[in-house]
Order: sequence, then C-alpha cells, then structure tokens
Amino acid sequence: MSIFLDENDRVIVQGMTGSEGQKHTRRMLSAGTKVVAGVNPRKAGTSVAFDVEPIGPASGDVTAGTVEVPVYGTVAEARSATDATVSVVFVPPAFAKDAVVEAVDAGLRLVVVITEGIPVHDATYFRAYAASKGVQIIGPNCPGIISPARSNVGITPPDITGPGPIGLVSKSGTLTYQLMHELRDLGFTTCIGIGGDPVVGTTHIDALAGFEADPDTKAIVMIGEIGGDAEERAAAYIQEYVTKPVVAYVAGFTAPEGKTMGHAGAIVSGSSGTAAAKKVALEAAGVRVGRTPTETADIARELYRELAGEQA
Repeated sequence: MSIFLDENDRVIVQGMTGSEGQKHTRRMLSAGTKVVAGVNPRKAGTSVAFDVEPIGPASGDVTAGTVEVPVYGTVAEARSATDATVSVVFVPPAFAKDAVVEAVDAGLRLVVVITEGIPVHDATYFRAYAASKGVQIIGPNCPGIISPARSNVGITPPDITGPGPIGLVSKSGTLTYQLMHELRDLGFTTCIGIGGDPVVGTTHIDALAGFEADPDTKAIVMIGEIGGDAEERAAAYIQEYVTKPVVAYVAGFTAPEGKTMGHAGAIVSGSSGTAAAKKVALEAAGVRVGRTPTETADIARELYRELAGEQA
C-alpha cells in the first residue's frame, strides 16, 4: 500500500504549459502517473504533446510514444471532464495562492504545491482555506510525493528506488533523494517532501500518522532540519502514538546560530531550533538519530532487519 497517493489517482497539472510544468509532466507520465489534464485559461481547448519513455519501476505500465494531454481553462472544467483527484501546482509565486484556492474549490482531495518563493501570508491563507474544505496540501516549496511503482506527483526522480516497506517524510528535497538512494535495497511505500517553509500543508505528524496506519509501512525515516519546533512536536507525537520504529536525521549540526540555512523555515533562535535540541527530543521519544544521511540509512536498515527477524 501507500499513503496519500496511489496508482488510481488522476492528476491535473496547473502550469503544465510552462517550461517547468512541461518538463516534469513528461517525467510524471514516464513514471506511470495518470496525468489527465493541464490548466491554462489562455490555452484552453488546446493540448500538449509529450514524448514519453518508460522511467522507473512502473515503466512496465508505460508505452513509449507521444501522449496528448488536453488543456482546460479552469480546474473545475478539467476535473469535470477527467474525474481528476489530485492537482500539482507549478505556477509562479504571485499566482500560487489563487491556483491552490481554485483547486480546492474544484473539489480535488490533494493539492501538491511545488512552487517556491510563495509569500508566507499566502501560504497561511491557502493552508487554512484547504483545511476548512477538507483538502490536503503538500508543500509549498517541496519536491512532492512519490509512491514508487504507483504514482509520482512533483519533481522527484522516479528511478531512484522501488517499492518496499519504508516510509519517508522529509523537509529537504535533496535529502529525500539521498535517503531514497541509500535505502534503495529495501524500497519505499511512499516518500513525501513536505517542504522547508515556515508554513506547510502536510506536516511530519500528518505523515507519521499515515505511515502508522499503513500496514505495509514497517519502519519510518524522518528528515528534519534546524529551525522551528516541528521535529520536537513530531517527537511528542511519536512517543504517544507511533508504534513502528522511527529513524531520524536532522540537517544542520554544524550550522552557526542565528543564520538562515537554505529553507525559509531554517532559522535558529537561541537554543531552540538547534539540531542538538531536536536530537535530544527525538531520542527521548525512542527515535534513533543518525549524524549523517548514510548513518541514518544504516540504522534504518538495521532496525528493519531486526523487525523482519522478529516477525519471521
């Protein structure tokens, strides 16, 4: 199984006709994702042709050739015509809030916001609006979500890993890819890049709850970073609600205090938000914390094999 996304989801791409939208739509189609429509009011009634070549573990379901994806003027029209369930947003920051609100109003259940540089007040607004309508947001400023061999929505390379028993949730896109590669011998149910901005839709806790409920996810890898208190809150949640083994990595052990490191959310203030403080909180909840991505993967592999041995 997987969480939040599977092979039955039909995907709309908002911003599909732009350069980034076209590039990643082609990759999503090549990975077996059911991309059924694009949205651009100025190009409604046209279509975009994508040269598709099978990529990744779902490539057996993909036929090389040209795929024509229709473009609609609004998300509501695209959903009505295609029975879409998911949208992925590639529009520029200034238009992202309206794009997300439009997707929410159209009744999609999941909206993945890839766009970076969205103003915090815009992200705050559309997160709250989506929550009021029962729509899940992933992002903004994130790589998206992939359930290997099932579906891939966003910019995650589809050929890093295959399906398997590990769940992964990460603030960092790059570290998402690295841990997927490091643990490719085991594989993943779902990998979620939640984004590193101060305001995000899906949190570590949301992902942890999903993985805990998924019978095929046997162990969880959680990647955090300096700044904020998301990892400390996740530690408290793990201690109370998560029964599966969790391994964590916190980026930024060597970062100087008071500096913004990459993501807008990675701001350290005093002793709060430091990698050391997060490590202490996670270990107090029974989470093993690696000092490097490779060590984190080694711990996850060790814990999974111990667990598999116990269940054999």
